[in-house]
Amino acid sequence: MSHKQDTVMKFQYTAEFAQSLDAADTLASYRDRFLFPQHQGISVLYFTGNSLGLQPKGVKEAFVDECDDWATYGVEGHFLARKPWYSYHERFAAGAAKLVGAKEEEVVMMNQLTVNLNLLLVSFYRPQGKRRKILFEAKPFPSDQYAFASQARLHGFEPEDVLVELLPREGEYNLRKEDILETIQRLGDELALVCFGGVNYFTGQLFPMQDIAAAAHAAGVMCGFDLAHAAGNVPLELHDWNVDFACWCTYKYLNSGPGSVGGVFVHERHVTNPDIFRLAGWWGHNKSTRFQMGPVFDPIPTAESWSMSNAPVFNMIAHEVSLGIFSEVGMHALREKSIQLTAYLDFVLQTVMDKTGQRLTRITPDDPQQRGCQLSVIVEGYDRKLVEVLYKQGVVVDWREPDVIRLAPVPLYNSFEDVYRLGKVLETVFSR
Repeated sequence: MSHKQDTVMKFQYTAEFAQSLDAADTLASYRDRFLFPQHQGISVLYFTGNSLGLQPKGVKEAFVDECDDWATYGVEGHFLARKPWYSYHERFAAGAAKLVGAKEEEVVMMNQLTVNLNLLLVSFYRPQGKRRKILFEAKPFPSDQYAFASQARLHGFEPEDVLVELLPREGEYNLRKEDILETIQRLGDELALVCFGGVNYFTGQLFPMQDIAAAAHAAGVMCGFDLAHAAGNVPLELHDWNVDFACWCTYKYLNSGPGSVGGVFVHERHVTNPDIFRLAGWWGHNKSTRFQMGPVFDPIPTAESWSMSNAPVFNMIAHEVSLGIFSEVGMHALREKSIQLTAYLDFVLQTVMDKTGQRLTRITPDDPQQRGCQLSVIVEGYDRKLVEVLYKQGVVVDWREPDVIRLAPVPLYNSFEDVYRLGKVLETVFSR
């Protein structure tokens, strides 16, 4: 841990100080837009928005509305429902584009994260000659590594021959930007794809996406990102960063419910190129001729051409409610609060360590520009039973083997007082 603070303010470990920060917080009222699980009649201290976000108020009513329209119209609900199902996915284009810094024609909501990643890899991992390798960060979310390996096998390669997992330097937990860029340059014409997580799920490191994309393109390589832990967490400018493709889920920071719809970004230079191979389905076909049911695929000149099936309406309802909140608040305002809230959590954890003697090692970068609103901490001497102990105290955190808790102070609904109260619970537990 570190005593370094990311704001000019000198933090204090008191309830009064935390409450004063909440009183000055212009986003504090958004906390009331979410439903908190209860523990002994009191809202839990919820620090796992990086695994599953809280339910926004209004979601249940939105589901009831769609059920009513289904009951009223049956199949005709595709065109007669209050939010016609035929074009339901189109309702998300503006909000999704704003969220990830894209043009509306570059985004589409469809399927789920790893399905979308595999669909995009089919298009953008096109090994030729000695260009076979896929470069990615150490310890990515396992599903990504499985997808890379399966795509390698699809092309007749052994994964160990083409997958390059970039490790931090010995004794370090995070990758250095210069090492990422040097590796891309060094591998050069052996690379077929660079695909990183925008924010690493385990360490919480925020990668320099614009620099990575530029280095990949300089090496003649496509570049994509898994934004599962970045979308709704940090500001993104995918179009301006010249990213080739990206995908994300919506159930973490985007608060859209378990297994909710995924998102896809494909840069405009690719969406207008019909020669880029994509697995075809009727929902990606030219809308004006879709119902002529012709045998030849005519891709829509937008990211929608990667969609294969009609919109999973009931898997998208909650996302519309949540996306409306994000469009209202804006990522830059959330980021401003996130930096201060995460810095306060860092300060509180350091104070708890000083008061109790418990050894805590943060593996998330110290620099706020290299992290989002997650701190991953090695808790020496504890196993996953720590999560159970904390849950009995009304605290919900996430455990990752062998000895890491991940804490996500989400700026939409977590307060500074939440962070202070977490510290007091940890202080009690570690003092036993």
